[in-house]
Order: sequence, then structure tokens, then C-alpha cells
Amino acid sequence: MTTRSIKHAIAGLTLAVTLATGHTGAAAQEQVIIASTGGAYDRALKEAWFDPFTQATGIAVQVVSATNAEMRAKASAMVRAGNVTWDLYLEGEIQAASDAHRQVTEDLSPFCAGYASKAGLVGNACAPGGALLQSTATLLAYRTDGNRPAQPETWADMWDTQTFPGGRAFPNFDDPWRVLAAALLADGVDKDKLFPLDVDRAFGKLDTIRDHVTLWWKTGDQSVQGFRNGDYDLGQIWLTRARSMKDEGLPIAWSYKAAFLVGDRIALIKGAPNRDNALKLIAYWLDNPSVQAQACSTLSCTPPSADAIALMSEEARQSMPTTDEISQHVIVPDAEWINANAAMLLQRWNNWVR
Repeated sequence: MTTRSIKHAIAGLTLAVTLATGHTGAAAQEQVIIASTGGAYDRALKEAWFDPFTQATGIAVQVVSATNAEMRAKASAMVRAGNVTWDLYLEGEIQAASDAHRQVTEDLSPFCAGYASKAGLVGNACAPGGALLQSTATLLAYRTDGNRPAQPETWADMWDTQTFPGGRAFPNFDDPWRVLAAALLADGVDKDKLFPLDVDRAFGKLDTIRDHVTLWWKTGDQSVQGFRNGDYDLGQIWLTRARSMKDEGLPIAWSYKAAFLVGDRIALIKGAPNRDNALKLIAYWLDNPSVQAQACSTLSCTPPSADAIALMSEEARQSMPTTDEISQHVIVPDAEWINANAAMLLQRWNNWVR
């Protein structure tokens, strides 16, 4: 091939890439990097939020998958080293109110001022620790195939290995309060007297089920894969993951009588390299009820906008963990107590789970 032919080929390839992406070279360099937990969760956010955002702004959204513990550790390490390569990460709503979180993330109060009186948004939709992505639940999910005399409904049923035989699954990451709380409820503690957690009593109850636990999952995707593989029959998992499995046609159901209300926030890391683009991505979420509605219809979550809820189908609204029908059962955790005792809980958990 001649030099002239090579130049023509390169020019043609460059034009083809430009036409395929719909952006010039300069625009294609614009990006925002967000860390999330992977799998079906990320796919739902990509379809409903990230892809429309890129189409509207030309800013590419790069997703990094990691466990919650890895995200916290990585964000903290990057800030301490002064070498931040992520812009945003998804953090649990409880942790987003902690001192440790505030040391790593930018205070969004100035940004949130523009949403303080925005019609339709819940009062805590935008907070110093991050914008509210969604509210959902950690709950008891179980297989519906096989011959079962009854369906499990409560955490006491989770511990009843005679009536409900099979393997159990629990999360094993740096946020053990929900496992301890389930153990206490299974042991007869009233939900109104759950906090502060009786840690000694909780571990005593966990001792009685430990040999039946066949999966200690660290990521939502791992909990999904474990269910697909038949690694467990009853598990404490996220509603968003249970819903995605049901949509796949897998034999799964869940109980709101064994559920804790949880949620995610979108946190901006201090020193984010693409800070302006990151704020645009957050604003796109808060400003577009249709985006929230699509994501939460897929994930069975509650969006921060009442207008988004209105756009969801009746079936999708009934599956949300904060409707009147199920609010009497879902437990709202004591975030202040959990954050104040996080180090102690994690140390006790690590000593036990080993």
C-alpha cells in the first residue's frame, strides 16, 4: 500500500469513528467515572440513566465495578494520596451520613441548594453526603421451586431449618448490622426495641445457624450467581437483585415481613478529576423523573421524585418497599447508632465470621 493510500485509509477510519460516536475527538474525551456494584444493578442504571445522559450531553459514563467495601477503601486511599481517578461512587445511605464518609467526599450543600425547594423531590433527595439514588430493602428471599409445605415469611423462618430446609445465604462485608438485626428478630426481639442492637445476643443466635450457611456473599452479583447455581435456598439479599432474578424467570419470591429499609446515595469524591461532569450526571438524575421511573421500575426501588413514582406502573409501585401496604413491616435502621458503633460491629463480625 502506498503512503497516499495509507493516509486515505486513516482519514476514512477517523471519519467512520466520528460518525459512529456522533462526537468530535474533543467531545469524545469528556467523561465521568462512577463506581458501582456491578451486574444487573449497573445494567439497569446504564439503560435508564447513563446512556440517555451521554446521548444528551456527549459525556461518556465509565462504570467501575467494585464491592461496597472496596469502593470505600479505594475512595479513601485516593483522597489520602492526592491521586483521585474516580469521580463518583454509590454509597449506602447510612454510611453516607458518617464522619468517615465526609472526610472522603465533597460536601454537596452548595449544589443541593438548587434542589431544596424543587417540587416533587423528597426532602432528603439532596444532602451533604450525596444525592439520593433510590430507597430499597434488604430482605428474605427464597426459592419457590420444590415441594415446600409453606413459604418462609420472617427471620424466625430463616432460622427454622426443620420446616424450611436448605442452604442459607448472608452478606459478608463491612456492614454487618443487618445480619445481626435479623438474628435478633429471629430470637424474638420486638422490632420497636431492636436498636441499640444486643450484639452478644445476636452472635449467640448466629451460632445456631452458622453450619447451614452455604454462601457468604460479598457483592450483589455474587448473591445472584449463587441463587442461579442453587448454592442456597433462603437468603438475606437486596430487593433490587431479587427483582432482577424474578424478571429473568428464576423461581424466587421474597417477604417484606423480613425487610430492612436501605438506600444508595451518589457521592462526589474530593478532588474528582471530572467534577463538573459528575455534577451534571447527578443533576440529570434529580431533574428527570422519567429516568428515575425507568430505573426503579426495573429494580423495584423507590425513586426520590414523586413525579417519577407517578410515571411507574401500578405493579411497579406495589413492589416498592415503602408503600402503605408494607410499611408496617419494613424496619428503618438507626443510622446514628450504626455509624457510632461501626468499628466495634466490624471487629466483632470479623472475629466471628472467620
